[in-house]
Amino acid sequence: MDAEPNQLEPIVQQIGEAVLASIETVDRLSERMDALALQVQQQGYQIFALSDAVQTLVEAQNGAFQRLDRLTDALEQLVTAIEQPEELPVEEESF
Repeated sequence: MDAEPNQLEPIVQQIGEAVLASIETVDRLSERMDALALQVQQQGYQIFALSDAVQTLVEAQNGAFQRLDRLTDALEQLVTAIEQPEELPVEEESF
């Protein structure tokens, strides 16, 4: 009967070592998952900041287009005024 416990002891030890190795592997995997989640969160913040910057740029560009439209209108009016000869009042000659 003493032979059976002696045979089970190495098996139990191997199982224990396998469990410990599995726990260490799961711990390392958990740490990597945490690091990955942090990176994804940081990238999310960066994407949000980039989106906000693009929105600001679009708004600034729209403002620039509006000013450019007003400038174009003013220049067209100026060109039209320059191209049209002014009608000078004709003075009647007095004799």
